[in-house]
Amino acid sequence: MTTSTPATDATTTGTGPVGPPVPFDPEVGAALAAMGGFPPLTPDLVPVMRQGLPGMEPPTDADLERGGAFTVEERAVPGPDGAPDVSLLVCRPTGTSTPLGAVYWIHGGGMIIGDNRNGVLEALDWAQELQLVVVSVEYRLAPETPHPGPVEDCYAGLVWTAEHAAELGVDPARIVVAGASAGGGLSAAVTLMARDRRGPAIAGQLLIYPMLDDRNDSPSAVQMADTGTWGRTANDTGWTALLGEARGGPDVSPYAAPARAQDLSGLPPTFVDVASAENFRDEDVAYATRIWRAGGRAELHVWPGGFHGFDAFAPQAAVSQEALAARRRWLRRLLEP
Repeated sequence: MTTSTPATDATTTGTGPVGPPVPFDPEVGAALAAMGGFPPLTPDLVPVMRQGLPGMEPPTDADLERGGAFTVEERAVPGPDGAPDVSLLVCRPTGTSTPLGAVYWIHGGGMIIGDNRNGVLEALDWAQELQLVVVSVEYRLAPETPHPGPVEDCYAGLVWTAEHAAELGVDPARIVVAGASAGGGLSAAVTLMARDRRGPAIAGQLLIYPMLDDRNDSPSAVQMADTGTWGRTANDTGWTALLGEARGGPDVSPYAAPARAQDLSGLPPTFVDVASAENFRDEDVAYATRIWRAGGRAELHVWPGGFHGFDAFAPQAAVSQEALAARRRWLRRLLEP
C-alpha cells in the first residue's frame, strides 16, 4: 500500500511550500494498512468500484429496521423537469405520533459511485438516539449524468420532502441536510440552492469531510496527493466525470463546486469536519472560515491524523469515536425542542 511517509523536499504550490504528508493517527493508520490501502482511482476502475467492496455491502431492509425500531420504504418522487423520478429511502421511527426532526441524507462516492443506502447507518444512529426521520436520496451518477443532474436530483428530493413533511411525520422547521464526502459537497450545494431559490427552510447543514473544490490544487491536496485513500488522482477522476473539460476552469457553478460560491451569507447553522491527513482539509477549513467571515454560524473540527473516511474504516479508533460523538452532539443541540 501507499503510506503517508516523509518526503525529502518540500513541494511548492501557489500559496508557498508544502511539507511532507501529515502522518496518520496510529490506530487509523493500522486499519488502513490492514486493508492494504486503495490504489489511485482512475476512470477505468469506476465500474469495478461500483460493484462494491467486500465486507461493505449496502444494508438490507432488515438492517435498517433495527429490530422494529424503524419502518423502511422506498418512495419514487418527481425529479427535476424532464428527468426521471428520484428514489427516496425513508426510515421512520416506530411508535411516534408527534412531528419529528429529519435528516435529509446525501451519500458519498466521489459523484461516481454509491446509492441511497451508502452511509445511511450513521444517520440511523442519530435518528435512533434523537428520534429523527431519515430520508436518503438516490441521485444519478457521473459521468453518465454530468452536472447539474446529480445536484438537481438532490434538490428535487429535498423539495418533495419539505412539501410532504406532514405525510412523513416530519416537522418542516427541523430538516437538516447532511452528507459525507461527495454527499457533503452536494449537501452544501443543495443548501446554496435552497437559499438562492427561496426553497425549503433548512435547519442546518452537516458536512462530513465534504468534497467542495473542483480545482484540486489546495496545499493539502498537493501535500497528501495519493496516500492510499481518496487521493488527488481519485479526486480528479470524480470531478472530471462530473464537469468534463470545465473542471478547474473559470466557469464552474457553485452548485457543482460550493467552494466557488462568492457569497456564503444567509446559510443555516453549519457543521464541518475533516481530517488533518486528507486532501479535503484546506478546502473544508476555508469553507467554514468564509461562513464565519460572512457572519454565519459554523462549527469546525479537524481530526488529527485521520484520513478520508477514517471514521468509516476505523470506527473503533479513539479519534473516530470523538468525531462520531461530535456530530451527534451538534445535532442534539440544533434539533432538540
